[in-house]
Amino acid sequence: MNISVTVVPHYDQRYDTCGDWQLDVENHRLDIKVSDLGNWRYNFLVAFHEAIEAVLCLDREITTEMVDKFDIEYEAKRDVDDMSEPGDSPDAPYKREHFFATSLERLMAAELRVDWREYEDEINKLE
Repeated sequence: MNISVTVVPHYDQRYDTCGDWQLDVENHRLDIKVSDLGNWRYNFLVAFHEAIEAVLCLDREITTEMVDKFDIEYEAKRDVDDMSEPGDSPDAPYKREHFFATSLERLMAAELRVDWREYEDEINKLE
């Protein structure tokens, strides 16, 4: 599988998310877009999370379309002050995969000396 990671301005995301993955199973591609957080460690952590989540979804036959549909509907219904992630919802078709990816992301953040709260604060500032 070819994996590409691209750091983009947040407004270039398909919807309001800091990380977005798309699997093209037919062409053996995983494309990840990360909103630029102005810190290479933060950008890496988002990409790391997205790659883990996508590969687990691929293994468990959870498609890009299933995840996109849920995420876009979740974002459309979310209150402005709600900072939760779609993957944290008990209704998310990829909640287990998201949780595992977040667990590894937290471990990697600790190894990179990233303060998790500061990292989350930067993500939550994206507009």
